[in-house]
Amino acid sequence: MFLDFSTFFEKYEQLANACSKIFDTLANTYPNEVKCKIGCTDCCYALFDLSLIEAVYINRKFHEILPENIKSKILEEADRTDRQIYKLKRWAFKQRQKGVPEEEIITEIGKQRIKCPLLSDQNTCYLYEYRPITCRLYGIPIAINNELKICGLSGFVPGKKYQCVYMDKINEKLYLLSTELMSSIPTKYTELNKVLVPLSMALLTDYDEDYFGIISCSETKISGPTWTLGG
Repeated sequence: MFLDFSTFFEKYEQLANACSKIFDTLANTYPNEVKCKIGCTDCCYALFDLSLIEAVYINRKFHEILPENIKSKILEEADRTDRQIYKLKRWAFKQRQKGVPEEEIITEIGKQRIKCPLLSDQNTCYLYEYRPITCRLYGIPIAINNELKICGLSGFVPGKKYQCVYMDKINEKLYLLSTELMSSIPTKYTELNKVLVPLSMALLTDYDEDYFGIISCSETKISGPTWTLGG
């Protein structure tokens, strides 16, 4: 049984659709620089984490839409991917302990190419319509911590000024939406809104009552709005 987060999913979809429109706007503004096209999979090997709302949303679409045989194949791939990412994060942790500068570690991680488990053998995305926001914006200039990031396959010139998307603002919206989601349920886990996970882990996780630490009526005297389970 799924927890009913439809209200929050609708808000997330509004944000995701707005980001897709931003991509289209900048792609039209810089037609010679944006090289995205069907069959290009550069972004499908990039490493990034998902906020709670996005992880739960994509997990839900994964289970609702794809047939069982495809899901089994993807989950096997997700398990392999997650083990690769875990080893990379362990390496990064050890490097920090050794005193290696963070920028140097980030640069090395950025060179790693780990295949997204949702990328099919035909180089298409199994959940393209419901892909993460990072995927929707890949290929246009984005700013993270006031530093401009561009796709290496694009025609954007490093050091030149362009209109860009401020990813920090989008991440703040995702965090607030995750916080709103967690505030809507009786839970003993008050920090889940801060959790970030790679897409592979989002697919492997069971986002059920146990994961969310749902408190039963016998465990709390707090009164408030009811919540329901969706099929």
